Amino acid sequence: MGNFLVWVVWLAAAFACLGSGVAVVSVTNPFYSALALIGNLGSLAVLFLLLSAEFVAAAQVLVYAGAVAVMFLFVIAYLGGQADAPWAGGSSWQRWAAVIAASALLLEIVMVIGLKAGGRLSDEADVRESFGSPAEIGRFFLTDQLLAFEITSIVLLVAAIGGVILGAHSRAGGVPREEGAGERTLPERAPSVPATSVGAGVPER
Repeated sequence: MGNFLVWVVWLAAAFACLGSGVAVVSVTNPFYSALALIGNLGSLAVLFLLLSAEFVAAAQVLVYAGAVAVMFLFVIAYLGGQADAPWAGGSSWQRWAAVIAASALLLEIVMVIGLKAGGRLSDEADVRESFGSPAEIGRFFLTDQLLAFEITSIVLLVAAIGGVILGAHSRAGGVPREEGAGERTLPERAPSVPATSVGAGVPER
């Protein structure tokens, strides 16, 4: 029964991850695309939990879904209506490069599954007991991968500053106002009606 529940959770998280990933690149509204990205990161966190990587799952939710995706939403909200326009597309070589990269990744996944099914990936790696622990991950980040860790922080800072600058330029241009917009106009006075005396126009008896 336990294995059945694990398979159900794994299938649900896998399909949610695939569906939200497709929504990230297919939805034209950037706000909904960012929300789909948060769902994708949450699904990945569930998959990490199934792999007994609790710390990585928590970091996935706190750092990526909780900080990076919120920063994306902040930039989208700051840009306002300018961010609502769908991406018009780039050069043709970018599309071909994306197709080639996706095909190479798919081929790699198929090869790994085939090698695993054939028993050629059955050798277990030498993994220490401390592998994946918070202390080991912190030591790895602050020693071997310190430069990459700091570069990632700088990239996020540059992205936030760029969003603020783009939003400032979009607001500096302003929206052209129509002539007379915002000016208060007084209503025209009704034409005066001459006063009539009491009994005027009534024939005498």
